[in-house]
Amino acid sequence: MNDRTISAVSAAGRRVPMLGALALAAAVLCPVFAEAQAAPAAPAAPPALVLPDFSELVERVGPAVVNIRTTERVRSRGAQDLDPGIEEFLRRFGIPLPNRPTPRGGDDEDSAPQTQPRGVGSGFIISADGYVLTNAHVVDGAEEVVVTLTDKRELKARIVGADTRTDVAVVKIDATGLPAVKIGDASRLKVGEWVLAIGSPFGLDNTVTAGIVSAKQRDTGDYLNFIQTDVAINPGNSGGPLLNLRGEVIGINSQIYSRSGGFMGISFAIPIDDAIRVSDQLRATGRVVRGRIGVQIAPVTQEVADAIGLGKAAGALVRNVEKDSPAEKAGVEAGDIITRVDGKPVERSGELPRLVGAIKPGSKSTLTVFRRGATRELAVTVAEFADDRPARVAQPDGAAPAAKAALGLTVTDLGDAQKRQLGLRGGVRVDAVEGAAARAGLRPGDVILSIDNTEITDARQFQALASKAEKSRAVSVLVRRGEGVNYLVIRPTR
Repeated sequence: MNDRTISAVSAAGRRVPMLGALALAAAVLCPVFAEAQAAPAAPAAPPALVLPDFSELVERVGPAVVNIRTTERVRSRGAQDLDPGIEEFLRRFGIPLPNRPTPRGGDDEDSAPQTQPRGVGSGFIISADGYVLTNAHVVDGAEEVVVTLTDKRELKARIVGADTRTDVAVVKIDATGLPAVKIGDASRLKVGEWVLAIGSPFGLDNTVTAGIVSAKQRDTGDYLNFIQTDVAINPGNSGGPLLNLRGEVIGINSQIYSRSGGFMGISFAIPIDDAIRVSDQLRATGRVVRGRIGVQIAPVTQEVADAIGLGKAAGALVRNVEKDSPAEKAGVEAGDIITRVDGKPVERSGELPRLVGAIKPGSKSTLTVFRRGATRELAVTVAEFADDRPARVAQPDGAAPAAKAALGLTVTDLGDAQKRQLGLRGGVRVDAVEGAAARAGLRPGDVILSIDNTEITDARQFQALASKAEKSRAVSVLVRRGEGVNYLVIRPTR
């Protein structure tokens, strides 16, 4: 048999030369091989989730965290000897302290001033020469402050300064070459980021707890927006550092939200940026200087923003302007909504005291205000903050011919003497309230200053404006009550 007679059976049942059969097989199989070679490799398994190890961080930062113990002098019978942490827990949450037994010698010993443990807290060293940062409430009213280092040294400390408005205090111990913390940047924090706390809950020194940042910019203080975390914080943790994974202090643990007195998963820390600004002033002068403009403010609700044409519920509503204050001299009026300070937006009313407080007294600033549907800028010279003493404003008295308005209000004109007493140019007094006005919260004795951004001059004008108000929409009225003003929204019945 020669090469020509070699054959095979094709897929169709015909005899074909062997070389042809091989070619056919290659043609059939090659696509299969090609597909096998082109098939993507199986995806790699995702890397195993590794939780952070805090041990190195604690070894590095822990020596800069201290325990702070305070005592106070008392004349009355004190509590039995308690663990300082337990006593602090009872004191802060209003639980009565147990009485100690009366000495056998009589009452003379009790009547004499005695030193007893007051509380326990935490702090952290910010400089090698012995400056320690803590909370103001930890050292407030203390007769003696004792700082315990991690090497068990106990050193008496003097209070350099404390600022109750931010709850920041600085104490000084006489020592050098101390380990100090590294200060971080709280503005770089992200929600969900791991954070760590070191402190002395219930007097248990150098206790470490961890969690995440739950929220930022929590508006719970006059001059601070707090960092919210789920780090376990208990009495005694106050004043201790909140750390990021780089070992930097980004906050001072200060408060907890609790219905039981113990930790419930929500704690708050003072941003370290604000704390350092305060501590710098305390170290330099022993006090904190803040700016003020002399206004009483309230939040702006979305309902009010829609009714007056502001659009977004932002800014601070001026309820009252103090007499002879920087705000009054600048032309700020009750009912204005301050939306910016030196170009910086005021998103919430609580931001205004912080923005103004950060301005050096005597400086000139620009306030952007929304008034009766229009925005304007006012120049103000910031004064130094002092205790708020609202101006005493006499209540309007006397009567004038009454006018019945369509909004369920009976109003009367204000006399010239009443306007002078109240510091007003116009407005009408509410004598009786019913219907939609009563549902909106107006009361007899209120003074209406404007309606739908139109300033009120007398009762006749108010009646004309109220009569023209559309029945199907909300009507905004600016109301003076006592020493403050507020916007109320009347929704007339269709």
